[in-house]
Amino acid sequence: MVRRRDNLYAAGFRRGSSGFTMVELLLVLMILGLLAAIVVPKFTGRSEDARITAARTQIANFETALDMFETDNGYYPKSSDGLLDLIEQPNDARNWRGPYLKTGIPDDPWGNAYIYQYPGRYNEKGFDLMSMGPDGRVGGDDDIINWIETRR
Repeated sequence: MVRRRDNLYAAGFRRGSSGFTMVELLLVLMILGLLAAIVVPKFTGRSEDARITAARTQIANFETALDMFETDNGYYPKSSDGLLDLIEQPNDARNWRGPYLKTGIPDDPWGNAYIYQYPGRYNEKGFDLMSMGPDGRVGGDDDIINWIETRR
């Protein structure tokens, strides 16, 4: 008759041993690292796409507010006053019905100020609005703008 203790020993179990072997731990860490390498870049790209969408939406909100300002006052704010005229009444705005933005003037999703220029250099609508995008510099393909660029 084979004793139970002998069967456990033969199966690889030892009394008092618990936990994982170093090989098992390394294997688990390797699998977790592989999964992280696959999953993390996908979420990182989604986060950047969400920021770009948020910047485009905010520029559209600025456009609406600027158009409302122009309808009430007959002109767009000067570049020197910038978007501040949307939340604080300028001295020369007799029909100002603002504030035209509920929450003040936010920074873009990367923490930079939006750039406003009137009269606009590129936009037929009359003013240029821009976020410098992820790189935080003017120029380049990552800038988010309110005009249509024509490439030659």
